[in-house]
Amino acid sequence: MAGSPEGAGSGTMITTVIWFGLIFVVMYLLLIRPQRKKQKEHEHLLKDLKKGDKVITSAGMFGVIFAIDDERGRVVLKFGENVKMEFLKSSIAARVDS
Repeated sequence: MAGSPEGAGSGTMITTVIWFGLIFVVMYLLLIRPQRKKQKEHEHLLKDLKKGDKVITSAGMFGVIFAIDDERGRVVLKFGENVKMEFLKSSIAARVDS
């Protein structure tokens, strides 16, 4: 077979590897990196919580931090005068500035 070059298969293999590499880089830049940044910001938020902060939970409940138990990873939120509920610290979605 004089018409088929020996190195043609390796050229397409290199091209395929380059394409997969480019796809990985794009996926990293568009998906993985922003998700890691968001996760670090959330961890920083949870670390900086203190008694009296107004917060919103991931369930959409607004409350004021009444107590924090870092050992068990829980917070007690106060809703109104006599309503206090215990939540996982990780369920705090954001701090409210009002």
